[in-house]
Amino acid sequence: MHVTTDANAPWLIVGLGNPGPEYAANRHNVGFMVADLLAERIGGRFKRAGKAQAQVVEGRIGPPGPGNRRVVLAKPMSYMNLSGGPVNALKDFYKVPVANIVAIHDELDIDYGVLRLKLGGGDNGHNGLKSMTKVMGPEYHRVRFGIGRPPGRMQVADFVLKDFSSAERKELDYFVDRAADAVECLVIEGLERAQSTYNS
Repeated sequence: MHVTTDANAPWLIVGLGNPGPEYAANRHNVGFMVADLLAERIGGRFKRAGKAQAQVVEGRIGPPGPGNRRVVLAKPMSYMNLSGGPVNALKDFYKVPVANIVAIHDELDIDYGVLRLKLGGGDNGHNGLKSMTKVMGPEYHRVRFGIGRPPGRMQVADFVLKDFSSAERKELDYFVDRAADAVECLVIEGLERAQSTYNS
């Protein structure tokens, strides 16, 4: 499905995660990690966003000139399963079309570190996506960051709320960097180019 986007409308790039230091290094918080790196790249610091329960950074992604895009980076501060409310409030405040929203999230059904970019689709049991889709419909972009399935009989809820393993942490910075590149490519060059480059 091809969605035309308004070239002048900003993009809302949402890293999904849970607020608070106890969750910071969890697998479920990889969306926050990618958003933090993108904020660093545009030279911004996250600040509380008015009445919306979120932290935001405003800036531009891309080369100087007509090729760059106005972006709002966001981290909902509502806990994962309530992400839709803050994202919807930001969408309305910044006048962002749903097709210009990108959710960055952990994905159980993909091997660790593998990326998949797509537009629309189901939530695959992910509570952050479920909450966003409930309030806005499913037609937003997703950057799915593979975390793999839990080992043995570990419950999914326990697995996603655990920190990345020491073996995984050795490559985590590289994978987060690559995911940030993929978001930039999606926003500047479009979904098809980003998919052909980053969907492994």
